[in-house]
Amino acid sequence: MRELKLIIIGLFLFIASNMEAQISVTLNIGSPPQWGPVGYDNSVRYYYLPDIESYYDIQSAMFIYYGGGAWIHSRQLPFRYRNYDLYNGYKVVMSDYRGNTPYIHFKDYKIKYAKGYRGHEQKTYGVKPENRDSKARMNTKGESQKKGNSNKSGNSHKKH
Repeated sequence: MRELKLIIIGLFLFIASNMEAQISVTLNIGSPPQWGPVGYDNSVRYYYLPDIESYYDIQSAMFIYYGGGAWIHSRQLPFRYRNYDLYNGYKVVMSDYRGNTPYIHFKDYKIKYAKGYRGHEQKTYGVKPENRDSKARMNTKGESQKKGNSNKSGNSHKKH
């Protein structure tokens, strides 16, 4: 009987330690994403993404974009931005804003940081993952960049 109690206590401690490890994994919420620019303190909550006129909330790990007459909060960008490159797109770090509705300044940001805006060079926290399934990808200007051999005129080399 004593052995059974020890086994149950040991099993309980083992399960409890695993649960604690799982909980600590979720503490990463509020950390900048891998595509986020380095060099800013932890008090920054939002990025403005001028190329797609959207925001990213670091604290909740959600994108904020305008659609259907309202500002939408979502973990993913909408379908229309499916080819947008977050690693190479410019991020305006909103270090001066404290609040829950960054889009109240949207008209000002849209003028000050128009589509295609590039400030100083930005480095990201992580390395852009390779997409091996795609033979072509879109750059931040929406131009196709084909992989493979090509000459300077953009025509592919062909063997005859």
